Amino acid sequence: MAVDTATTAPSQPEGGDGAGEAVRPLLSAAPAIEEDEDLDVRYAPYARRDAYGPMGRGPLPAAQVARLMLAAAVLLPLRLIAGMLLVVAYYLVCRVFTLFADVGEEGRPRLHGWRREACLGAGRALSRAMLFVFGFYWIPVYDRSVPNAEDVPETQSEELERPGAIVSNHVSYVDILYHMSASSPSFVAKNSVSKLPLIGLISKCLRCIFVQRESKGSDSRGVSGDVTERVQEVSQYKNSPMVLLFPEGTTTNGDYLLPFKTGAFLAKAPVQPVILRYPYSRFSPAWDSMDGKRHVFFLLCQFANYMEVVRLPVYYPSEQEKEDPRIYANNVRKMLATEGNLVLSNLGLAEKRMYHAALNGLLCQS
Repeated sequence: MAVDTATTAPSQPEGGDGAGEAVRPLLSAAPAIEEDEDLDVRYAPYARRDAYGPMGRGPLPAAQVARLMLAAAVLLPLRLIAGMLLVVAYYLVCRVFTLFADVGEEGRPRLHGWRREACLGAGRALSRAMLFVFGFYWIPVYDRSVPNAEDVPETQSEELERPGAIVSNHVSYVDILYHMSASSPSFVAKNSVSKLPLIGLISKCLRCIFVQRESKGSDSRGVSGDVTERVQEVSQYKNSPMVLLFPEGTTTNGDYLLPFKTGAFLAKAPVQPVILRYPYSRFSPAWDSMDGKRHVFFLLCQFANYMEVVRLPVYYPSEQEKEDPRIYANNVRKMLATEGNLVLSNLGLAEKRMYHAALNGLLCQS
């Protein structure tokens, strides 16, 4: 574990977003200027270090451009079609297994027994197929999930309490696909997701927790309450799907670990820590400082993408950690940083938006 002393954020006014990106050609070049390099040091957790440069607009050799255009003409459409077919297939599976099912809160179908197992099993298989389509042909998993006897509190030594949440570092939207393929967890999603065609029913079958991301104040406390209640339920009932939570609240370039929010730790239940890594040679699958459409384009145009997974032992909180979720969150964060060789940073979502705004300003001037 390392602590990054160069990524402490400067003071800034509240509400400064600036994350929007002007529409520019995919292959337009951004010159390497001194201000840009200074930004990459100041906002290191979001700096892009692959061949495509800041925001995916770096200059590319002619051979790389030719390879990219060939992939865009052949590989990209095939992957888009295959991906859409897999989404439709999962939707049809969910539609079939929810026929005549009771409907609960927020329109969630209540699946039990073999229906639920079949639906989730199909989801795991189709999610892995989607990863294969995206170029993740082989995903090595290093399983260190068996805890040492001395790491388990004495009060739980006879019968281990089930973890209520999966706690993972957040690097890319691909993270969700992996976790769906591994354990079919439920996760927190914007309320609008429940109304999307195809995806809406799938998210309901996964028992997602729908929230209003724009909400503040009492609504935010309500979200924490919903998450806490679900995590406690999962910890008590064996058949409830675990909740997938990314305590950082946003993505990084995969080399850093941001401060953890406490929502995953308020329930005082054990958590399952997981570390995701994305080795790369040209294009990094990390979604750090690049527009979403541009990122998907480059990801699907790269023939092979790589991911590594480390499953750590279930973390059982001490009595002190149960009483103070900030201590609990910080200790889990330190463990992830140590085991994953990640650098601890004090930056967050606000600084990421400032970095994006600054990059857009520099690129617009070039």
